[in-house]
Amino acid sequence: MNITLSIDEQLVQRAREKLRATGKTVNQEIREHLQHIAGDEDLEAAIEFLEKTSGMGKPEPGWKWNREEIYEDRLKWPRK
Repeated sequence: MNITLSIDEQLVQRAREKLRATGKTVNQEIREHLQHIAGDEDLEAAIEFLEKTSGMGKPEPGWKWNREEIYEDRLKWPRK
């Protein structure tokens, strides 16, 4: 669906400049925000993934990064 919005040009320009650093467009940012407001059905999975991968807590003594383990976990993430 296409939506027409009335937004100040300078506001959009400033938003574009800030979003450029993240590699996103204004359209993407607005779409993601609307998905968040609407209660995206994958929100619970995203929160679980974030908690699992956020590095909260301390690793067990002697634990070291294992690239294969990290990528294996990423492949389990629900993808669309």
